[in-house]
Amino acid sequence: MNIMSTNNPLITNISEQLAKEFGAHGTPERAKFDEEAYAFYTSQILLDTRKQSRLTQAELAQRIGADKSYISRIEKGIINPSVATFYRIIAALGRSVEIMPAYGVARG
Repeated sequence: MNIMSTNNPLITNISEQLAKEFGAHGTPERAKFDEEAYAFYTSQILLDTRKQSRLTQAELAQRIGADKSYISRIEKGIINPSVATFYRIIAALGRSVEIMPAYGVARG
């Protein structure tokens, strides 16, 4: 049974929809979309966490040794921080990142 099949026209397969709009995985168009989506997602995580921590962009920038404009560009999704910078920002916000195994992935 294909769990992605449905007779309900209001329910769609998101993978098929993304492929229609942005190309199949492995195409340059899809890679561009995936990168932009990742930048947006990352920016929202950092923006929300900074606000919850009640820090200004300037205060966060000072904690990681960067400019306020750098934090602003990250939060707007204009740039992606490196993994190292992402972890520095998270630590500066008093948070941590926990990496968990993906659901349903076989481990050896």
